[in-house]
Amino acid sequence: MSHLNRKVSNVDVLVLGGGAAGFAAALAARRNGCSVTLIESQNCIGGSRTATGVDTFYGFYTPGDSPRRIVGGIPWEVANRLVEVNGCFERPNTYGAGTGITYDVEKLKVIYESMLIEAGVTLLYHTYASVVEMEDGTIKGVAIANKGGLTTIYAKYYIDATGDGDIAARAGAPFELGSPEELQSLTTIFFMANVDVDKAKMTSHKALAKLMKEANQSGQYNLPREDGSWHATPNPGVIQTNMVRVTGVDATDPFALTMAEIEGRKQTQEYVRFLNNCVPGYENAFLVSTSQHIGVRETRRIRGAYTLTEEDVVQGAKFDDAIACCGAPVEDHYAGSGTRWAYVQGDGVYHIPFRSLVPQKVSNLLVAGRCLSATHGAQASARNSAQCMAMGQAVGTASALACKTNSNISELDIFQLKNLLLEQGVIL
Repeated sequence: MSHLNRKVSNVDVLVLGGGAAGFAAALAARRNGCSVTLIESQNCIGGSRTATGVDTFYGFYTPGDSPRRIVGGIPWEVANRLVEVNGCFERPNTYGAGTGITYDVEKLKVIYESMLIEAGVTLLYHTYASVVEMEDGTIKGVAIANKGGLTTIYAKYYIDATGDGDIAARAGAPFELGSPEELQSLTTIFFMANVDVDKAKMTSHKALAKLMKEANQSGQYNLPREDGSWHATPNPGVIQTNMVRVTGVDATDPFALTMAEIEGRKQTQEYVRFLNNCVPGYENAFLVSTSQHIGVRETRRIRGAYTLTEEDVVQGAKFDDAIACCGAPVEDHYAGSGTRWAYVQGDGVYHIPFRSLVPQKVSNLLVAGRCLSATHGAQASARNSAQCMAMGQAVGTASALACKTNSNISELDIFQLKNLLLEQGVIL
């Protein structure tokens, strides 16, 4: 029997993209009674949290001297599972963005998979969505491509958790995409081992930036970003480093993305050479690995029923259709050598509204993650991992509610959805 064009028609919810948002979306939809298939282009669940090497969850806590946990539900369940396997620890952010939960990437991969498999979610790795079949503003099916060839999956509801809004764009939903010069920069995360961590900590963040500037001025190094950070991991002598900066890239352009991957690895070698030669504690350190794929902070932002703005973020806006809380500051990695920060005022918390996850012009599609309906500045806050998982839980639960009531997304009772989320431990 040929596997080409094989049709699967008995899926309630199809989740496209298995990053932090897609994971939570698939799990929530399944736990609420739907049959769910989750497809992912990489070989693991977690996206930027695993394959990209970003080994810290941010967004669980508000910044400042009196941090408050503002995210619960599935995201907090993940954090607790990491604690159970001695796979994480809490630490302050280098720039004052609040407490982060740094974890062992390999342990998180297994936890994500275990939770999905325990719930009965069908997983497909090494799989891309290629064509979206539309009819009168409704997605009828999505053709996927993998080692089995081309397969069309038919579902009642679809969740775009691709990060880039690929499915929403192919379905005809309107979106915003800035010029390459306007988009946030890309970063190749890298890990080093045999670092004398205690000795390395003696060089402050300010002193490290000064050393970078001096290295560039000497003419012996080419460090595009005279900033960046590193931190210890749960593994002795191993550190994670966020210094690489690749700018002017539209990561929805496969040719530009390919060149960005090449440039990111090239920069990594230069930063490793700098650390080895110029920073105490790195004298005998060596590069262990670079991220499975380059980290992308921003591409398409869909136009939803509501667009979250930077003013909403900074002013701590509250909404009746809130599905998640966020206290993370705007963290805009613009094309220059620095990063722009803007903090939430008032009580330090704003709401992410459900309407920002509902694309225009497509009746059975929801989005979750960094492609939400938000301005450039607002997205630079809402894209944190705890919020992406919270968005995923919200849209997964919403899809299940729509399945039970056989209704369009726009017809959902938002208060019924919020009550369901509260019952599942979500903090609103």
